[in-house]
Amino acid sequence: MVRPIKFGTDGWRAIIAEDFTFDNVELVTKAVAAYIKTKYDPSLPVIIGYDTRFLADKFALRAAEVLNNLGLNVMVTDKDAPTPVVAYSARNLNTAGALMITASHNPPEYCGIKYIPDYAGPATTDITDIIVKSVKRLQDGDESVIIPAAVKGKTEYFDPKPEYFKWVKGLIDFDKIKSANINVYFDPLYSTGRDYFDGLLEEAGCPVTTIHNWRDPLYGGGMPEPKEKFLGDLIKLVKENSPALGFSCDGDADRFGVIDEKGNYVTPNEVIAILFKHLVKNKGRNGSVVKTVATSQMIDKIGELYDVKIHETAVGFKYVGQIMRNEDVIVGGEESGGLSIWGHIPEKDGIVANLSILEAVAFEGKPLYEIVEQLKNEIGVHYLNFRLDLHLTEQIKEAAMNMFVTNPPTAVGGMKVKEVNKIDGVKLYFDDNNSWMLVRPSGTEPLLRIYFETDSKEKLDKLTADTKRIVENI
Repeated sequence: MVRPIKFGTDGWRAIIAEDFTFDNVELVTKAVAAYIKTKYDPSLPVIIGYDTRFLADKFALRAAEVLNNLGLNVMVTDKDAPTPVVAYSARNLNTAGALMITASHNPPEYCGIKYIPDYAGPATTDITDIIVKSVKRLQDGDESVIIPAAVKGKTEYFDPKPEYFKWVKGLIDFDKIKSANINVYFDPLYSTGRDYFDGLLEEAGCPVTTIHNWRDPLYGGGMPEPKEKFLGDLIKLVKENSPALGFSCDGDADRFGVIDEKGNYVTPNEVIAILFKHLVKNKGRNGSVVKTVATSQMIDKIGELYDVKIHETAVGFKYVGQIMRNEDVIVGGEESGGLSIWGHIPEKDGIVANLSILEAVAFEGKPLYEIVEQLKNEIGVHYLNFRLDLHLTEQIKEAAMNMFVTNPPTAVGGMKVKEVNKIDGVKLYFDDNNSWMLVRPSGTEPLLRIYFETDSKEKLDKLTADTKRIVENI
């Protein structure tokens, strides 16, 4: 039985040799080529980049071969490269977009492929729907999707780093960072961020110590995800060499990880909030701010302080990026660790996110942990965030989701629901004005993801306990 190839919020991902095979890469590449040939001048090249995963470079070359056979010229990165760098190249070099071979922060046994249009952001649903339909037709043996070419295309290799470095040097104040003389440690988690975040700092004369800066498709036995539990070595270094700051990126360097001078993990919600204030206060940026429904109310509170409009979107950076393409956005981000800033591409960039935090610390002239605490005091609330993953049968998952959609509870954990938002899943806002919960089904697993934010441990405990009770009684 042929299993369907589904494009999620960030392309198609699957286990290598199970579903992610050379045959399926060919299939997806043919479908992308069909889209490109109907939407772009066929003389425009297609960029292909890849991360450090097992066989990623070979999958990239197979994709290039398919595109060449269909008459398209290809530019392949000369080594593994970050997704935001490939995305920037797609816009900067006047192309028909890019294919990126990556499974981002997924476990080592996964690989993936995503199409990035020429606007340098994630492909929107209308684009991926067309590609998925073409994949299905090809799986069913309908070769009419393929538009043949009289002449084969050619493949050339290029180094995307110089142009990207030049661009980022126009976004970030490296002189300010250098003058602050900050002790910096970086963990690229054996992946594509190496030589980019640290390379930019070194070129600017800013000292940085890098660990795990070689390719390892097994990621040292861990995960290429810059969350606290995978950053033990970095945290240890920061604590041993304090005052220091630690930074990390995920497998394709579109997500960031930040460790403060005390060795504490700074949450993505806090990072987005810090950069919001920094970009307005210190760099004079104007515009709106974009966040997903799962992202903290800290952003809304800062919006009130600075009289900035806040857009709230469905989960997935493609929705954030859509707004960034159409208006000036100070910062756009999501709680899972992705953001982009004013003037940059409408795609997550962990390199620029980390550099922006360094810039903020340099401008403020105080430790990062103080900046975080001061910001929380300024907005008057210390928020607590928690995500509860409830593993359920598919039947109970659907029943629970149906209940929340059609008949949401009027109170949870002793707090009354004052508003319901159904932009993505079901988000309940409570009458204390500082608490909310969001219920979203996983698209790939039999589980409900439930996000909570509130201002006290007592409220959080009551919300989680009552939510479990509600679901168990379905």
